[in-house]
Amino acid sequence: MNNVIKTDICVIGAGSGGLSVAAGAVQMGADVVLIEKGKMGGDCLNTGCVPSKALLAAGHAAENARTAERFGVSAGSVKVDFAKAMEHVHGVIAGIAPHDSVARFEELGCTVIQAEAKFTSPTELVAGGKTIHAKRFVIATGSRAAVPPINGLDTVSYFTNETIFDNNICPDHLIIVGGGPIGLEMAQAHRQLGAKITVIEMATILPKDDPDLVDVVRTEIDASGISLYENAKTEKVEPNGDQIRVVITHNGAEITLEGSHLLLATGRAPNVDNLGLKEADIKFDRKGIEVDARLRTSNKKIFAIGDVTGGLQFTHMAGYDAGIVIRNALFRLPAKVNHDAVPWVTYTSPELAQVGLNETAAREKFGDAIRVVTWDYSENDRARAEDAKQGFIKVITKPNGQILGAGIVGRQAGELISIWTLAISQKMKIGAMAGFIAPYPTLGELSKRVAGAWYTPKLFSEKTRKLVRFLLKFA
Repeated sequence: MNNVIKTDICVIGAGSGGLSVAAGAVQMGADVVLIEKGKMGGDCLNTGCVPSKALLAAGHAAENARTAERFGVSAGSVKVDFAKAMEHVHGVIAGIAPHDSVARFEELGCTVIQAEAKFTSPTELVAGGKTIHAKRFVIATGSRAAVPPINGLDTVSYFTNETIFDNNICPDHLIIVGGGPIGLEMAQAHRQLGAKITVIEMATILPKDDPDLVDVVRTEIDASGISLYENAKTEKVEPNGDQIRVVITHNGAEITLEGSHLLLATGRAPNVDNLGLKEADIKFDRKGIEVDARLRTSNKKIFAIGDVTGGLQFTHMAGYDAGIVIRNALFRLPAKVNHDAVPWVTYTSPELAQVGLNETAAREKFGDAIRVVTWDYSENDRARAEDAKQGFIKVITKPNGQILGAGIVGRQAGELISIWTLAISQKMKIGAMAGFIAPYPTLGELSKRVAGAWYTPKLFSEKTRKLVRFLLKFA
C-alpha cells in the first residue's frame, strides 16, 4: 500500500505551467503530487526563454560597445570571450533554478516524484514505482524541438535550442534552418558575438507578425551582415570534412552553403509520447492534446495546459492556463480561456511585439470597417536622445475606437506592449490611451501619441475649425 498515493491534484511536468498549478494549488490547501522526469523548470528555464535572453544580452552588450562611438565614446576593439558569455547564460539559469527546485516545492508541501509518468487507466498513473490516484490530473509536459525531415540530417551533427547553450566555442559559420523567433534571436546573438550567420526560411521570417513590422526587423538583420534566404527549401545536408554542406533551392536556383555548425529552429512538437494517453481516454494528435475552452481533455477529470495542447506556445500562456485550471479544478468555476489579448515578443534588436489582431487578421475579420494608425519612433524625443529612432507602433481599432490590436517594432517593444494588452483585455477604447499622462521623455509616450493620432483627422477638420471660430465669437 506504500506504493499507492491518493491526492487531490497530480501535475505531470514541472515547467512553467505545471509549476504554477502545483504552487497555486498546494498553497490553497490541496494535496499535490508533482511529477517531472527531466529538469525542474522545464524548457523555459533550461533551454528556452531564460538562456536565449541571457545570450542576447551578451550579444547586445558587444554590439553596444562596437557602436558607442556614435555617442562620442570610444571603446576600442571589442573582444568577445564566447565561453564567458555562456558562463553568464548558465549563471542566470543557476540563479533562477532554486525558485523552481524540488526542495522549494517540497517545502511548499508538494510530493515531488522525479520519474517518467504514464497513465494506466482513466483514473490512475504510475511514476517512479508509485501508483497515483488523483481527483484531477493536469498534463503540462510541454514541447520539444521539432526536427524536420531533411535528407542527410542523420549524417551530421546539429544543434537545437536544447543543445546550443552547451556550446562554449563561437561557431565560425552557423547555418540556421528556421526564421521564426528562435532562429532570428539566435542568429542575432551569435552574430553580435562574432559568428558568421546564414538563416534559411522556407516561407517568410516571423510569419505570424504584421508584415510591416517584420520589414523593420528584416532590414536590421540584413544590415548586420546576416545572410538571409527566405522562401528557400533546404534540400539536403552532408558532411564535408570538418564542415557541413547545406544545399538549398532559392528563386529557382540550387545554392550550396558551407558552414561549421548547424542549428535547427523549425518549430516545436508536443511531448505526448509514452504518456499512456490512449489508456487514459485522452484524444490527441501530432499537434497536441485536444482540450475544450476550460482546458479539459476528452477525459473531463484530466486537464492539459501549455505547449502540449499545441496552442499558443509562450511561457506566459502556460501561466495563464494554470490559473484557468485552478479555478476549474479547485473551485469548480467554469472558467474559460480567452485569447483576445495574448501578447508575444521576439527579442531581436529591434524587438517586435504584438497583441490582439494584426492589420491582416483584422481586415480578414472586419473588412474595411477598421481604422489603422501609426506613430514613428523617430518622432519620440527619448528615442532620438538614445539614437533608437528605428521602428514604429501600429494600432488597429474599430470605427468606434474599440482597440482590436497593437504591434510595436523598436526599442523596448516588449515592455511597451503591456499597456495595450491591458487595454484590449479590459475592452478599452482608444480615448483611454489618448487621455493618460505619459512622463516625458519616455518611450511610453509612443502609446499616447499614436492614440492621439487616431483623433487627428477629426480634431483638425474643417468642421472643427468652423466650430472653434463660431465659439470664439462669443468669447
